[in-house]
Amino acid sequence: MREPLRLPQTAGYEIEDAKHELRQVIRKHRHLRSRAELEALGEAFAENALQAIGDARSVALYVSTGWEPPTLPLLEKLRARDVAVLLPVLGPKLSRTWGFYKGAEDLQPRAPGRPPEPSGPTLEAEAIRSVEVVIAPGLAIDGFGNRLGQGGGWYDRVLKLVDPDTPTFSMVFDDELISSQVLPVDELDVRVHAVITPTRVFLLAGSRLERETLEAIQNA
Repeated sequence: MREPLRLPQTAGYEIEDAKHELRQVIRKHRHLRSRAELEALGEAFAENALQAIGDARSVALYVSTGWEPPTLPLLEKLRARDVAVLLPVLGPKLSRTWGFYKGAEDLQPRAPGRPPEPSGPTLEAEAIRSVEVVIAPGLAIDGFGNRLGQGGGWYDRVLKLVDPDTPTFSMVFDDELISSQVLPVDELDVRVHAVITPTRVFLLAGSRLERETLEAIQNA
């Protein structure tokens, strides 16, 4: 049986040191999942994400890699519904542009270590303003919507362009919902409104996770 995720307390750390420590622990824990388990979880993520997206006709999403929550099942289901899906396209110096999802067969790796990207013309970073729902990757989320990303800062920069009223989700595994501490943040970090896991979808404001995070702060 897989050990539960246990994060070290990082109060008192420099922000980047705290983020690095937490990322290392979470990535190691993610690698404990088998490919078969990830495949099954991908279908569960997709079903809950479809509930979160509802009737939206345009979504900003991402292509998962490695041991991230799998997004290909969701991408295919959205394509079957004729939902327009924007995917990140990382140009020179990790420039922030987008391309439309046209199917799994169209995704191609453009550079080592980067997620596969769609072909065709690219759209400027501001194209994210046109979508009705945003789903961003993450390694962990706390009760205030603080998102621990992979460390490149790509999504934090584009999330700053999103209309505050646009529903913004992050997709993480259930044990990556963190109530034991507030995740380290800096001026670039942007909070998300809600969370998608394999078992549920929920708004963070007023949630049990938010209450437990507040209690953890008060009792620290």
